[in-house]
Amino acid sequence: MQAFEIILVMLGGAVLLLGLARRTGLPFPVLLALAGVLLAVAPFDVPLAIDPALVLALLVAPILLDTAYDTSPRDLKANWRPVLGLVVIAVGLTTATVAGMVHWLVPGIPWAAAIALGAIVAPPDAAAAAAVLRQVNPPHRINVILQGESLLNDASSLLIYRLALGAVASGGTISAAVVAPAFLLSVGGSLIAGPVLALLWQRLSRLFDDAPSSIILQFVGTFGVWVLAEAIGLSAILTVVAYAMTVAHYAPATTPARLRVPSYAVWETVVVVLTALAFVLIGLQLGPVIARASAAELARWSVIAGAVLAAVIAIRLLWVMGYNRWLWWRGQRVADGTTADWRGGLIIGWSGMRGIVTVATALALPAGFPERDLLLFTAFTVTLGTLVLQGLSLKPLVQWLGTRDDDPVAREVRLARVALAEAGIASLDGNDDRAAVELRAELETERDAADTDEGDGRAVLPALELRAQVLETRRKRLLALREDGTIGDDAFHQIEEELDFADLAAAQRA
Repeated sequence: MQAFEIILVMLGGAVLLLGLARRTGLPFPVLLALAGVLLAVAPFDVPLAIDPALVLALLVAPILLDTAYDTSPRDLKANWRPVLGLVVIAVGLTTATVAGMVHWLVPGIPWAAAIALGAIVAPPDAAAAAAVLRQVNPPHRINVILQGESLLNDASSLLIYRLALGAVASGGTISAAVVAPAFLLSVGGSLIAGPVLALLWQRLSRLFDDAPSSIILQFVGTFGVWVLAEAIGLSAILTVVAYAMTVAHYAPATTPARLRVPSYAVWETVVVVLTALAFVLIGLQLGPVIARASAAELARWSVIAGAVLAAVIAIRLLWVMGYNRWLWWRGQRVADGTTADWRGGLIIGWSGMRGIVTVATALALPAGFPERDLLLFTAFTVTLGTLVLQGLSLKPLVQWLGTRDDDPVAREVRLARVALAEAGIASLDGNDDRAAVELRAELETERDAADTDEGDGRAVLPALELRAQVLETRRKRLLALREDGTIGDDAFHQIEEELDFADLAAAQRA
């Protein structure tokens, strides 16, 4: 019963912190990290723990799927060079530097354990940066790069992490002869398995047309894909990413609004709960670690953790600004057609807050792992340090730099509204009854408003039968606009949500 009460307190605390974050503008992960500190130093022991073998599947899989589902493949493809640099080179440099530093500071630690710590602290969490950046509306390209990096660097860092854990368990080391075949199998197999499993899930999901069954099946599919990938030796992270992006591409055409709207609400809630749970667990695990450590040992850990924190911040800044200057020197244009700007590079470089993946991978270290207490302490210090130092200063930095663009998402939203209004008007050709005339007039008003940058172009459509006909036509047109690359997923999801609510409103009055 005690565990149940703890979970209730945790959920209530998460709601209070979420409300505080929205009122104050502070990033939600920052408040969670501070709550984790309070739990770690609290003068009581709370018996709440999760089997390390389950931590990654429970905490990472749903959050990863939620992020992947919202990622625009078109925009990711347009910015693949900076994303790839962050995912491969920045993660590799961070892992190697942290491993070398820790091995030098703690000579007795095995190289594989030091590399595991490097992989734990290497991947930034875009959720923390997004919580800040949405308040200041930076250029869209920056958001795309950060989201794409967050999605894919988890795969690269967790692959290194898995190899390091395997090397520690076997008493060996990580060598190129071992890494190369494992990397090729993991990447290649995951990129094939993810889409195949997504298509199979799509067929199965069509058999259920009620919201509870559909939502439960989504979670079964997510965790099932993770478990299956792990069982056959693939990268669970990369498989889930490929699975989610494939589902995101095909599901909108077959999922009705009455299933999609509650599904989005449930997933948003689950992400909040799991993020809160991760920080609660790390705080509860750190409490006993700190309690049984001597003052001298804590001082030594603090030095090591501080050095690692400084390293992960510096390496990211050096890589991003160096790459930015190289682009500027070469005169290359970035994805939005502009030249490389040091201000955008500085924002990306400073958006390196660590979050739930770092916390979850630290929690997943098995009992008896070499220097596990030190690694837990360092991982949480890096997470807390980056969230506080970078998370609280990122908004003032962006405001001071004054970076702006022409809001391409808003432009694409207007483009889509005009196209959908015209598609609706075309669907009424040949129908001259009174309801059709009224509906055509409203659609023309919506089209003209969007086309002249006045208002948001929304209209209340009359006549239920005609409304359903027009909505279906507009939805097909929206899918086609995304399919041919005219609009990206950000604009697509915004218009899709409007059509969903219009669809639900029509169903309620039917």
